[in-house]
Amino acid sequence: MYRVLIASVLLGMTAAASAQTPQAKVAPLLSRDLTGIEGKEATMLTVEYPPGASDPVHRHNAHAFVYVLEGGVPVTLHPGQTFYEGPDDVHVVGRNASATAPAKFVVFMVKDKGAPILIPVP
Repeated sequence: MYRVLIASVLLGMTAAASAQTPQAKVAPLLSRDLTGIEGKEATMLTVEYPPGASDPVHRHNAHAFVYVLEGGVPVTLHPGQTFYEGPDDVHVVGRNASATAPAKFVVFMVKDKGAPILIPVP
């Protein structure tokens, strides 16, 4: 539960948020086919979650390794810490708890080639 809650706070930024809520900014850094692993690719991106940003329940269908650059005070993660999200994790809470400071992360994902970064869960 701890990992899923933190992951949802940190990674759900590409989903559409309501018009009243700030949206996360996702910046792709690179994407490469993984030689020797048929049908898989590695994707690296940065995610900046503005103060108050939130998103709907979602999952990533990927192995995601996250490095925290900024933020994390409302939970127990701090800059320089990392965590892992599995392809079956569902993120039920996705928001930046800070009203004044952004949260920023570097994410490295191993996923199916061409699959979306984020999948909404009804």
